[in-house]
Amino acid sequence: MSSTQGAAHAAGLDTFPRLLMHHAQHRPGRPAMREKEYGIWQTYSWAEVARRVRALAWGLAGLGFKRGDRLAVVGDNRPRLYWSVAACQCLGGIPVMMYQDAVAQEMAYVMQDAEIRFACVEDQEQVDKMLEIQPGLPMLEHVLYDDGRGLRHYDQPFLHSLDSLIAQGLEQDQANPAFVDAEIGKGSPDDISVMLYTSGTTGKPKGVCQSHSAFIAAAQGGCSFDQLSEREDILSYLPMAWVGDHLFSYAQALVAGFTINCPESGDTVMNDLREIGPTYYFAPPRVFENLLTQVMIRMEDAGAFKRRMFAHFMDVARRCGADILDGKPVSAGDRLQYALGNLLIYGPLRNVLGMSRIRVAYTAGAAIGPDLFRFYRSIGINLKQLYGQTETCAYVCLQPDGQIKLDSVGCPAPQVEVKLADNGEILVRGPMLLKAYYKRPEATAESLNSEGYFMTGDAGYFDEDGHLKIIDRAKDVGRLSHGGMFAPNYIE
Repeated sequence: MSSTQGAAHAAGLDTFPRLLMHHAQHRPGRPAMREKEYGIWQTYSWAEVARRVRALAWGLAGLGFKRGDRLAVVGDNRPRLYWSVAACQCLGGIPVMMYQDAVAQEMAYVMQDAEIRFACVEDQEQVDKMLEIQPGLPMLEHVLYDDGRGLRHYDQPFLHSLDSLIAQGLEQDQANPAFVDAEIGKGSPDDISVMLYTSGTTGKPKGVCQSHSAFIAAAQGGCSFDQLSEREDILSYLPMAWVGDHLFSYAQALVAGFTINCPESGDTVMNDLREIGPTYYFAPPRVFENLLTQVMIRMEDAGAFKRRMFAHFMDVARRCGADILDGKPVSAGDRLQYALGNLLIYGPLRNVLGMSRIRVAYTAGAAIGPDLFRFYRSIGINLKQLYGQTETCAYVCLQPDGQIKLDSVGCPAPQVEVKLADNGEILVRGPMLLKAYYKRPEATAESLNSEGYFMTGDAGYFDEDGHLKIIDRAKDVGRLSHGGMFAPNYIE
């Protein structure tokens, strides 16, 4: 156990509801969440978030929600959906995160598998999906919704607005705060804190059960590794059902106490990114690729002088930008050229991308091209790669500042053991491993070897500096006559 973890456990901050109440007490006025609505940013302090989470816990309890019940959460990144996750955890329930773009029948499978009695959804679109599949889900008793637009004439008795639940709950919590405190007190770090369904590429999706202690360990490790503090701002726009969002926008925010910013919609993400100017950012490679494409298209439309200046300073950036970012020795001439480029090109470019304030940016989920990776680092954006799975809380390897390699995913993260099987498969052990696959003891047993290592299914090797390089899926990797590994997809 790390010193950070030890301190957290000693202070009793070993579940997410306890962390939330701690922030409400120790930094009540600091912004916990922002949401853009009708073009205006609304800010919620830690004290306000805690009040509303407690009220929602009362509302759920009033509907019969009990310890161990599962709550399906469906929708875009919205403060009140994050609050519903925390309220569910306050009562000892298990939030089951679901993809908002899934069709009704895909949702029906997950809800049946997870034995869902309660669902909390964003808007009319998601309510309609629930109404479509509800006849085939006899266990589904209550559907809560956030945005009531279009729902005025929906009179089904099992539909409840979050507004009304929060309003009732605020009064009840004021009259009897001991109830929620007692429920939070019953929580254990070993309790399941969330269920995240895997993509199901090799069969039906499986519910990955992760405990409070697993996600808190991953969050604490990442926060200490990158020195994240309560002063960070993150833009939360990736699906809430994805393990990366749950780590970055929920677990790490509750561990470090920083601010989650929810964009108005998927269409406004780029504008909202520029307005917030996050200090901490995550995006899959395709997002970084799209941003770069937009920049290049704009440059093609620029005048000849601007194009020549851009080309000249991008050559300078490619030559020495990444080395300057990593603190490596660079000639005085190149430093001077780069400083001028920063004034004329790189600084304005970072500003256009909404990345002026970024201290740490991560990408994962797919291989990122070396040229794309080098471009962002060369203009002064501290872009790094990470490696992890849903079963490891997206926390296995991280790239240390100053030791960035374009073709590696970094070193094993704090408290994580990584070793290679004889066939090159990457094996992982640490406090962030899954508790179980829901109702699938055989699958759980198959995923862990006799020594307690999780078998990732990926093949890789360590280079001379101890950095892990991923080759391909282990089942697809072949051996050369001298014993070296090769990936057929590279040959193709």
